[in-house]
Amino acid sequence: MNGSADQHSGGDVWAEPLPTALLVLADGTVLEGFGLGATGHAVGEVCFNTAMTGYQEVLTDPSYAGQIITFTFPHIGNVGTNEEDIETISMAGASGVRGVVLHSAITDPSNYRATRHFDSWLKARGIIAISGIDTRALTALIRDGGMPNAVIAHAPDGKFDLPALKAEAAGWPGLVGMDLVPMVTSAQRFTWDETTWSWPEGYGTQKAPAHHVVAVDYGVKRNILRLLARAGCKVTVVPATTSAEEILALQPDGVFLSNGPGDPAATGEYAVPVIREIIAQGVPTFGICLGHQMIGLAVGGRTVKMHQGHHGANHPVKDMTTGKVEITSMNHGFAVDRDSLPATAQETHVSLFDGSNAGIQLTNRPVFSVQYHPEASPGPQDSHYLFDRFVELIANTKKAA
Repeated sequence: MNGSADQHSGGDVWAEPLPTALLVLADGTVLEGFGLGATGHAVGEVCFNTAMTGYQEVLTDPSYAGQIITFTFPHIGNVGTNEEDIETISMAGASGVRGVVLHSAITDPSNYRATRHFDSWLKARGIIAISGIDTRALTALIRDGGMPNAVIAHAPDGKFDLPALKAEAAGWPGLVGMDLVPMVTSAQRFTWDETTWSWPEGYGTQKAPAHHVVAVDYGVKRNILRLLARAGCKVTVVPATTSAEEILALQPDGVFLSNGPGDPAATGEYAVPVIREIIAQGVPTFGICLGHQMIGLAVGGRTVKMHQGHHGANHPVKDMTTGKVEITSMNHGFAVDRDSLPATAQETHVSLFDGSNAGIQLTNRPVFSVQYHPEASPGPQDSHYLFDRFVELIANTKKAA
């Protein structure tokens, strides 16, 4: 309806609901909806996530820094939020995600673990949200045209400076060439001993670690650290800019390279020389997501921007070393170009959605990595075995020393 009011046969007059939020795409397309969460506006790259659960973990995953997430599942927020399902290291820190696009309005929470309504949680974390959007149409647009840059805006009074928002969306340079790791990495070194969650006890504490792992934090998720601790590792987390000399001085049995946001080539300008030195020293190394891309760059490969990226908890991947297929959780908009890798980098995992590279291992060093998120949170736990594979690699390297 284009008018501001309509006359029913019974004589009642009603007003058209006023849009209180906009999603303004870089090409000038404007989607109207209803605002939730924080007010104001933010610019980022729009991607879609196909997970049906785990929205709180998704929205606190530092890998989403610089992005506006469209959830394809329509009912987001129905189980509320809690203090346990946060994946960023800094519980009080701002989320890297720029905004959230929803189909349906947020309902009251209906889960025994909920401590806060999703809307109030979004407000507290400074995340802008818009509901009432045809997310199927938006997802189709992204699938066909790629991930667009956009501005998400929320104003309770419905007043927007539309020309300014369009100009901001069109003028944003995008994620290519953008290093976003500094906004999500840890500011200082710390240790980690929390293990995975189990009902009804909650999270556990590691008692007797067998190995020492240094985790380089490019935007690490909590559940990665929990699984390393559960696998028997004493974990020391260091900032992304830590030098190879400082890492090696900690005498690690293994080095872990974490997930993170932004263009891997930009982060690689300072990360790749560090990783090359660690690899050259023969230290067992395991990379996930951005860490996988860093290893690819460190051995001479290159990374490329993907058309629509992989974001969700239902991505099939084949482990070429075993022949098994696992359902995985993914979140990345860049990928390693397999054709650029040297002969010493053997492809170990392949996406069955589009055939893109999803894992490598070096034939001349104790190093391997995967593009997806084996720690899940959210997602299936098919790939937890990779943490045991890392520990086995550490143990075997120790024996051979």
